[in-house]
Amino acid sequence: MDRRELEAKGYLVTPGFIDVHAHLREPGFEDSETIASGARAALRGGFTTICAMPNTEPAIDSPGLVAEVIARARAGGAARVLPIATITRARAGRELADLVELSAAGAVAFSDDGAPVDDARLFRHALEYMRTKDLLLIEHAQDTQLSAKGVMNEGVVSARLGLPGIPNAAEETAVARDIAIAELTGARLHLTHISTRGAIASIRDAKARGLRITCDVTPHHLSMTEDWVGGSREFAWEREGHGREAPLATPFDSSTKVNPPLRSLSDVRALWEGLVDGTVDAIATDHAPHASIRKDVEFDLAAFGISGLETALSLVLGGVNAGWCDRDTAIRALTTGPAHVLGISVRDDDWIAIDPDAEWTVATESLASMGKNTPLLGRALRGKVVYAVVGGEARYEGGLRGATPVGSR
Repeated sequence: MDRRELEAKGYLVTPGFIDVHAHLREPGFEDSETIASGARAALRGGFTTICAMPNTEPAIDSPGLVAEVIARARAGGAARVLPIATITRARAGRELADLVELSAAGAVAFSDDGAPVDDARLFRHALEYMRTKDLLLIEHAQDTQLSAKGVMNEGVVSARLGLPGIPNAAEETAVARDIAIAELTGARLHLTHISTRGAIASIRDAKARGLRITCDVTPHHLSMTEDWVGGSREFAWEREGHGREAPLATPFDSSTKVNPPLRSLSDVRALWEGLVDGTVDAIATDHAPHASIRKDVEFDLAAFGISGLETALSLVLGGVNAGWCDRDTAIRALTTGPAHVLGISVRDDDWIAIDPDAEWTVATESLASMGKNTPLLGRALRGKVVYAVVGGEARYEGGLRGATPVGSR
């Protein structure tokens, strides 16, 4: 089946999505996800290329481990997987990993994601080293002293629920530091899963001054607010004058626990504003699947993260349909935007077909990911990927009108 045939049937055909931030958990946490299962889930979400974060066990800090990730992805025959290696050995923040060797082995970028590089001198050295080879550093910008033992956004909702909060300042001070050091070194810096209005403003200013700064935002930060921790299941764009009763769930649902946390409505609006004006380069899922043993516990004790590859498109289209962003801008943030961040090309032989009007209900049995930790379970969503081609080969078909499904690999 070719693109023109699908377009003639009313499907939206686009380049395959590229995710610059996903957790595939292998090696070490195969009870939560494997490279193969994550790559299959990616295709269902329209992602033909995904970047695998290195916070595994062991961490991806050696050329051999980079090669292993690539080999396992190829054997899976689903989405293309690009490894991200660590900045520091074992993500311990004490000494730099062998960055040149890791790059030569196939690492497309470097990150200690989940473990920000707190040592400013070491962070500077990392950026200086990367500048000499034009490598990309991806940073989880968070002041860990300010975030401390916080488990959700600090504000009225956290006070009402009695949960320790993570203030916006934890992200915003770290973003300011990282931008200052990037300016000092002239290196490429990508700030991932940005979540606050102040951080967006700082990045906008840095870009206006010509710094080599890029950033991404996640679908859950674009669609959900801190109220979801308190039991709301109302999307951000549904908050504004719809005049109907908001859907509710049980408070303290650990599937709403993410890092950075779900923020205020004002922050959500700022992320969309940044997407529209080009401050935000990419939409990245921060797909973080967990086995139930790490999520089905008290909120304070639960692991951070949402399983998000398969619901990303529907959440983004929700904002588009609400008029918060035009569809072309959103598609660019899923395709050419992340390609620009990574310094790669959008491949002509990677493409997908979308049924933007298809309605589906999120259910554990409908998710290819092993991680079922999403607060969207039971929620009806709109917009579905029905066909995905990787390297010229059809690797997923699900829900084409009038077609016999061929399944996914």
